[in-house]
Formats: sequence, structure tokens, C-alpha cells
Amino acid sequence: MNELFRKRIERRLESLPDDLAYQVLDYIEFLEAKYGQGGTKPTPFEKLAEGVEDVLRAGKLPVAAVKGTMQVMESASRLMSRLAEASRAAAAELGKTVSQAGPEQGEPAAPSAPAPEPRTDAENSVP
Repeated sequence: MNELFRKRIERRLESLPDDLAYQVLDYIEFLEAKYGQGGTKPTPFEKLAEGVEDVLRAGKLPVAAVKGTMQVMESASRLMSRLAEASRAAAAELGKTVSQAGPEQGEPAAPSAPAPEPRTDAENSVP
């Protein structure tokens, strides 16, 4: 689908009330089941959120309740995405630091200065 067509659909959807937008979603899912070739797979969190939304809608909850719940789920999704990005960045920084700090595992350690030889009792005594 080209970007202009996608934007046109988005503009039309934005003008609809939520209950009608859910009818559009139902129709799209119907068309996808009948003619679709499988779109992009949702992430595990998106799949969970969609499942929650479907259960709420099947329970005949008011659209406002479903919408509020989905806004909370969306906020949680953004938070999880930011945490994942932060952890990837931290892991990359840690990897850089470790690689700069010393030899990798399995590589021989660089030779260090020889340890001093132990002193004899005669050398340890003070005159």
C-alpha cells in the first residue's frame, strides 16, 4: 500500500467516532481473513494488547472503557520500548568498556612484572 493511500485511510478513520472505527477494524479483519496474505506479525506486547481489547469488546463494555484501557496499554508499550532501547544502549556501552579494558576471554594475559623474591631471615632483621 502506498503512503498517500495509507494517509487517506487514516484521515477518514480519524473523523469517525470510536464505535464506528471498531466496525471498520472488524471489516478489515474479515477482509484479511478472507483475502489476506498475512500482514506483519504483531510483537508479543501488541498481541497481548489486541487480545485484551478483543475480550473487552466481546464483553460489551462501553467504547469509552475500551478506549481508556487501550490508552493505558499503549503507554505501557511505549515504556517497555524505551526500557528495551535503554538496555540495548547500556549493553553496547558495557561491551565497548569491556573491550577497551582488557584482553578477551581465551586470550593469554599480557606478561606482568615479576614478583619480588622472598627475603631471607637475615635480610629481614634490622641492625
